[in-house]
Amino acid sequence: MKKVLIAVDETEGSKSVLSVFNTMIRAPETVVLVHVERLEGKSMMIDMLSESELKTLRESMRGTEHKEALDGKAEKVLNYYKKELENGGSINVKTVLRDGIPSEEILKVAQEENVDLIIMGCNGKKGLQRLLAGCVTKEVERNAMVPVLVAKTGGCEKNLIYGWREAYAAQ
Repeated sequence: MKKVLIAVDETEGSKSVLSVFNTMIRAPETVVLVHVERLEGKSMMIDMLSESELKTLRESMRGTEHKEALDGKAEKVLNYYKKELENGGSINVKTVLRDGIPSEEILKVAQEENVDLIIMGCNGKKGLQRLLAGCVTKEVERNAMVPVLVAKTGGCEKNLIYGWREAYAAQ
């Protein structure tokens, strides 16, 4: 395996990707760390915007305190994961910061970088919260052109159909 994409954020589910990566996968040549900023926070609003509306939102946020705060948070998240991965051995780590709809941006980066595998964490959303906000992991699983390995934490086991054993066996 040459290239692996790991989608990261500040959640505990995302932190579980490190243990999965360190124990289940032979080190690839390159790891692409992706963090997607949600310009509208946890709101569903961003998911309903057209591409032109999203472009206008991006332009209007440029240089604002809110955008600077998002960028600062994203930099901390990416630096944390990059440091953790680099401490594990000699591995080439590339960081990618995007904004917009997380599942779409993750899939775009996976295609642009021509990755062999996507690793994501599960955030454990349930019930109404999952129905309203959706599940980035599920969207990526459904639409990815490469295998998706999901790192689970407490609360995720019942939400996802496949675990790492099934994903590993499918390869």
